[in-house]
Amino acid sequence: MTAVISAQSDIVSLRMSHCRAEHAARSAQYHLAVLHYRTCLEVAERREDCRAVEFFALKLAGCYDQMGLGNKAASFRALADCGADHGGGDHGGAPRIG
Repeated sequence: MTAVISAQSDIVSLRMSHCRAEHAARSAQYHLAVLHYRTCLEVAERREDCRAVEFFALKLAGCYDQMGLGNKAASFRALADCGADHGGGDHGGAPRIG
């Protein structure tokens, strides 16, 4: 029972972080978007959700591109490619986060 509550709490936290990241990115507050997307990426890695790792890594890459940090963007694109190579599944749509 405790594990179910913990998993639901993780999902809620992930969704909130994702919403905050999206809002920050739309407002061109990329430093905040990166903070929240990194949180999302960490949760996705803990859940071993390859599609979510790929999705959030690409979101981070986009933010770093906007910030003019091409090397960091490339490293997150490589992480996304790695996830796709190891069971990332289909590349359509958003990750399953709930």
